[in-house]
Amino acid sequence: MSEYADVSAVTRTGENQWSADIDAGWTILGNPNGGYLQTVMARVAVAVASGQDAHPHVVAASSHFLRSPRPGAVELTAELLRAGRTTTQVRVRMSQRGEITGESLFTLGALGDAAVDWATADLPEPGAGFDDCTRYVPPREQFPVEILHRAGLYLHPGQSAFTEVIAESAPRGLGEVRAWVELPDGEDFTPESLLLAADILPPATFDVRPGGWVPTIELSTYVRATPVPGPVNVLLKANLVQGDRVDESATVWDADGNLVAQSHQFAGIRFS
Repeated sequence: MSEYADVSAVTRTGENQWSADIDAGWTILGNPNGGYLQTVMARVAVAVASGQDAHPHVVAASSHFLRSPRPGAVELTAELLRAGRTTTQVRVRMSQRGEITGESLFTLGALGDAAVDWATADLPEPGAGFDDCTRYVPPREQFPVEILHRAGLYLHPGQSAFTEVIAESAPRGLGEVRAWVELPDGEDFTPESLLLAADILPPATFDVRPGGWVPTIELSTYVRATPVPGPVNVLLKANLVQGDRVDESATVWDADGNLVAQSHQFAGIRFS
């Protein structure tokens, strides 16, 4: 298996029970990425629904994160809630050392290449091409973001990430980050790994004001289509910062410009 498929793999240990090993290479400031954790739980949901031949793909995921697990072994418990004609619903709970770290509800179905029937005028466009973007790797001594030493983050021209925080330059105030994302070893994205793509960009709030870790409280992701081979193009926008909370929306396109995933998350925030 290629790296991301390997580090997000699960092993069945009993009836409705699985185990996984959370890899330290997919962390931000030592905390596993929420999209990575959602992928791990999705692997269990796909395994549970494997008997439903018509429902092989995750099409929607909603995850609540109670606490951040440490890199290492985790236990997963699954419950098949419903196996219907068009969808299957599975609940997955992740625990570590006897404490629940998070829970996800997955809807599985069959993804196709159906044409878009209608879209709001506010739906964003993909933006710059892959060849026009430059890979950004944050220096470990200033920002220990190991995940960006594994997955490739290629920032669009003029886009921000950790650059303003490191250089102490003024953010643009747009509250958005645009980048292409590439998995290690040329691994192609799948419906499950799109859950990572929808949550891997640096916080869009860094384009508002410098801040620290922005921990995800709840993350909902919708997979709209199976992506074509290659990297994916992601736009992350901060919508409202109020008190110590922020919500952000992500839109993901594949290499052919097809919209393949969307996400919305609610997170904590503390500006420096």
